[in-house]
Amino acid sequence: MSRAPDERERIRAAMDRILGGTPRHSNGALTTVALAIEAGVPRNALTQRHTDLKAEFYNQVRVRGGTPDIELRLRQQVRRLKELRAADAEEIARLKADVEALVGVLHHATVENGHLRQ
Repeated sequence: MSRAPDERERIRAAMDRILGGTPRHSNGALTTVALAIEAGVPRNALTQRHTDLKAEFYNQVRVRGGTPDIELRLRQQVRRLKELRAADAEEIARLKADVEALVGVLHHATVENGHLRQ
């Protein structure tokens, strides 16, 4: 897809609308995807051609005290994954203890079986 001649202007206008809380074409999220939708450009226009505008957008979001939605979602996912990892570590420790106990019981049963056969 070829680049539209007014792409940069459309992106800047979309930035103003989103940051001003008056999006027309997107959900107004503070993300690259919402900015691209709002500007009517493909997402790669921001991730490949106009990285300076993408960086400017995120800088303005931070200056205004907002956290981009993608960052909030990633932080939530990291928190959830840490919780899962901790739960998995507990389960692994419990299973290791169970294996040791079962090995001990099996050894005891093997010794007792040997005595009974004699």
